[in-house]
Order: sequence, then structure tokens, then C-alpha cells
Amino acid sequence: MAQFFETIILIFGLFAWSRSFLRYRSRDINFGEFTLWTIIWGGLILIVLASTPVYRFGKLFGTGRPIDVIVYSSIILLFYLLFRVFVKLETVEKNMTKITREIALKKK
Repeated sequence: MAQFFETIILIFGLFAWSRSFLRYRSRDINFGEFTLWTIIWGGLILIVLASTPVYRFGKLFGTGRPIDVIVYSSIILLFYLLFRVFVKLETVEKNMTKITREIALKKK
């Protein structure tokens, strides 16, 4: 059963990376974002292909199973990405406010 889930995760990782690559080629994301997603999806694939180092890494932090390391790391990564989205959203809102004010002042 574990082999089945590893295969599914591997296929998903390759699919997700291909989506990132296509977004990069169509200029929807920049090189830095593409690199970040390549590291994330490549890391997922690497973890699936080499679970023994993850197990050892988990033992270093006191977790008994490799999946615990993956889940904890994923949660930390999600919080970081959520923070980045929040910061970008705040920037967009400030820019929209500035533009709206400029347009309103020009109409007077």
C-alpha cells in the first residue's frame, strides 16, 4: 500500500512541477518563483525516492515517522507562502488606493 501512495505522490509532484514550468514559459511567474516551486516539487519527489534520509532527519528532531517531518515542513512552508501572499496583497491594495486618489484628484 505504501508503494501505491509513493507512486501517486511522485506523479503528483511531476504534474505540479510541469504546471510550474508551463506558467514560467508563459511568463505568468518569474524565474525566482519558478525556482522556489522547483525546489518544493523537487524536494517532494526526492523525499519519495529517498525516504531513508528523511527518516534519519526526523529522528534528529524526535519524530518517529518520515511523514511527520513532511507534514511539519509543509505547514511551515504554507505559513511562509501565506505571509508572502498577504504582503503582496497589502502592496496591491496600497497601489490601488494611490491610483484611485490620483484619478479622483485629476477629475476635480
